[in-house]
Amino acid sequence: MILIKLGGSVITDKREYRRFNREIVARLCSEIKESGKEVIVVHGAGSFGHVLAKKHSLNSGFVNKDQIPAVAQVCYDVRELNSMIIKELNDAGIPSISMPPGSCFMMCDRTISLEGGNVIRSMVDKGLMPVLFGDVVQDEELGFAICSGDQIMERLSEIYDFEKIIFVSDIDGLFDDDPKNNPNAKLFEYVNIDTLESVRSGSTVDDVTGGVYEKMMSMLRMTSSDRECVLINGTVPGRLLSALNGEDVICTTAKGGIQ
Repeated sequence: MILIKLGGSVITDKREYRRFNREIVARLCSEIKESGKEVIVVHGAGSFGHVLAKKHSLNSGFVNKDQIPAVAQVCYDVRELNSMIIKELNDAGIPSISMPPGSCFMMCDRTISLEGGNVIRSMVDKGLMPVLFGDVVQDEELGFAICSGDQIMERLSEIYDFEKIIFVSDIDGLFDDDPKNNPNAKLFEYVNIDTLESVRSGSTVDDVTGGVYEKMMSMLRMTSSDRECVLINGTVPGRLLSALNGEDVICTTAKGGIQ
């Protein structure tokens, strides 16, 4: 089984509130179907979650009641995004079902208590693909907090023995500079903890759950001696399909864990 994260930067336009990249998502779903691989999909919230979450400091936890309307709106928005992605997956011939983290998980000081493992496994065993996503989750210490797609990926990687983990973004991988502003930026084909500490690359967009550095740290934590974790560009047609099929693609591969 392969675990896939469809990043908010590729499924939405993070610069514009609630802007869904339907054509890209439809193609990515078709590539998953064409691969014939058994997968679990997690997706980011993108502009359906980050805009309001940042504006109202939702990841800081409950501060005052003025945040509550924003919590409700973000939960509504990310579920609508999830519904649109579920539709594209089902239209591609992949029977999929929504699993909203805010409805079934708790957090404690921003750490997920993922007790739905058996539910997820039951869905997969029946031929249904659970689709999880970044969400606002109740937090025992903070009142509520943002549960990011990357956090969910990490917890799932602890529960299941995935053969490969793929992060789909809107860039080719990790660079030594912002490739969107610097055409001469160098792509790192492989990253370990030493490489990452020397780069400390920042995200090119506002993100309440961490930039590229935190994403790569998360990826490194998911690696093992027999499991690779790769970051690919989902805006390039066919690249996800090639990665799923084990072909060589332009990407950054995380190796070696964080020890």
